[in-house]
Amino acid sequence: MKLRLYFDEDSLTHALVIALRARGVDLLTALEAGMLERSDEEHLEYATAEGRVLYTFNIADFSRIHSAWLSAGRGHAGLILAPQQQYSIGEQLRRLLKLIAARSAEEMVDRVEFLSGWS
Repeated sequence: MKLRLYFDEDSLTHALVIALRARGVDLLTALEAGMLERSDEEHLEYATAEGRVLYTFNIADFSRIHSAWLSAGRGHAGLILAPQQQYSIGEQLRRLLKLIAARSAEEMVDRVEFLSGWS
């Protein structure tokens, strides 16, 4: 099954959302989901319930949450972590499309991918 994305507040870049959707990517934003000003855990819970891989710039917190959840036997639909302001919108687009083409939704379950690994 093809990856479906969820962008939290940190990663919400309008131009990137438009560019991904123009290329057929199924993407939901925190704004569209009514999830603004929620905790990181709430974002991951929502994304998981919706079967969506969460894309965020909040590397430290989500790395910690990922480890805590797996230790507690909790799963999630996957995480894509990117350093904020390191990549242009075009570079994020290229790397995300490469990752989406290479990984299925099933392969992303309980997995963390770093955007830096998809050059």
